[in-house]
Amino acid sequence: MKVSLAAAVSIASVSRRFGAVQALDNVSLEIAQGEIACLVGQSGCGKSTLLRAIAGVEDIDSGALALYGHPVTASDVFVEPENRNIGFMFQDYALFPHLTARQNILFGLRKLGRKVAGERTDQTLDRLGIAALADRYPHMLSGGEQQRVALARALAPQPQVMLMDEPFSNLDSRLRDTIRQETVSVLRSLGTTAIIVTHDPEEALSLGDKVVLMRKGKVIETGTGDAIYTYPQTAYAAEFFSRVNRIPARRSGDWLDSPLGRFAAPCGSSGPVFLYVRPQAVVLDEAGIAAKVTRRVLLGEIEEVTLAVEGLADPLVMRTSERCGVSIGGDVRIGVNPDHVLVFADDESARAALPRG
Repeated sequence: MKVSLAAAVSIASVSRRFGAVQALDNVSLEIAQGEIACLVGQSGCGKSTLLRAIAGVEDIDSGALALYGHPVTASDVFVEPENRNIGFMFQDYALFPHLTARQNILFGLRKLGRKVAGERTDQTLDRLGIAALADRYPHMLSGGEQQRVALARALAPQPQVMLMDEPFSNLDSRLRDTIRQETVSVLRSLGTTAIIVTHDPEEALSLGDKVVLMRKGKVIETGTGDAIYTYPQTAYAAEFFSRVNRIPARRSGDWLDSPLGRFAAPCGSSGPVFLYVRPQAVVLDEAGIAAKVTRRVLLGEIEEVTLAVEGLADPLVMRTSERCGVSIGGDVRIGVNPDHVLVFADDESARAALPRG
C-alpha cells in the first residue's frame, strides 16, 4: 500500500465500513501543496468520513494516508490527531461559549509560550479583519462573525492542512458568497492546503482547484471545476452539477436521431444512447422543432420555460437570461446548440461519456 511522497495529502486505497454500510470504498486521491480541494456529493456519500479519517478521528479498515510524505495512518502506523499539524473547522464552528473570541483562538495555541501565543493571536485577528471582535463571546457574534472566529482559531496554529466540514452551510445565501470569497482569499494568501466538504455543486465548482465527486463511498470523478462541469466523464457527474434534459437517441450512420433532431454521433455510440441537453442549450428557433409552452417561471436573472415536445415523454426545460416573451399554451419552435450536448451510453452500468468523433 503506497502513498505519494510528493503530495500534501495522499490517500491510497482507503476503505471504511459501518456495519452493512460501506462508507469508504477503496478511495485513492492526491492533493498538491497549496491546493484547495472540494469533496462534494449527496448526504451519506462518504465525504465527511474521509475528512475525519484524514484528521485521524475516524479509523479506517484498510489503506493508508500520508501528509506531506509522512505516513499518518497505515497498517503499522497511526499518528495521533494532535500531532498531524492539521486544522479542523466544524460545521457548527464548535466555539467555546464561555470564552471570548480571543480566548477561543488562544486555546489552540496552548503549546506556545504566552508571549508567542498572544502575538500569533493578534496577527490572526488582524489578518482576518476581526480584531474588533476579540473580546466578544460567541453568543454576541453573528453567524458570519462566528465563522470568521472559527477560521481564525483553526488557522492560528499554522497547520499544513486545513480540513473544513460544510463551513458555510449555516450562513444565509447573501452572506455565504462573501464569506466563501474571504475564506479562500485567506487560505491562498497563506498557501494553506485545504480540503472542504460540501453538498453544494455550485460551491464546489466555485471554490475548488480540484473537485472530487463522491457517491456511495467511491470517488466517481475528479478534476478542475471547469473540466468536470464542461466535460463530465459520467452521466452521474453531468446530472449532479447541472440540471439536464435526458433525451433518448439512436445511431443512424454518422448521426444520432432524436425527438430534438439529428446530432453528430460520437465514437462508440452503437445502439441506443441518451443525449444530455442542458437547459441553456435550448433556444427559440423559427426553423426548429415544434413545441408547446406548458410553464414559465421567472428565477431572477434567469427565465425557465417548460415545453412539451412530440416524442418526448418528459417535458423539456429551457433556461435563458433573456426574456422570451412566450405565453403558457403558446406554440413555439426550438433548436439545440450541438456544442452543449453530452452523449452517454444507454446501459446504466456503462453510462460514461462517449468520445466525440
